Amino acid sequence: MTNQMQTSSSVQEQLVDIRDVKIDRSLPSEDRVKSFVKQIKNPYLFKVGGTVVRVSFANTQNTITDNFINMIASM
Repeated sequence: MTNQMQTSSSVQEQLVDIRDVKIDRSLPSEDRVKSFVKQIKNPYLFKVGGTVVRVSFANTQNTITDNFINMIASM
């Protein structure tokens, strides 16, 4: 196994699986966000099962809703 593959594998093992994150919907919104961030550790890099998810944002005026609609429309 190459060094890069070992690094990727060890990074993936350290990531939190978002399926394990539990949100208490009875908490106020701000507390739910704090709880999510505390559990996920890095909201920009986590995993869903065996898939690593990296979240990033483009420097644009489009909202996430705009981008989501465009993505669905292109399918």
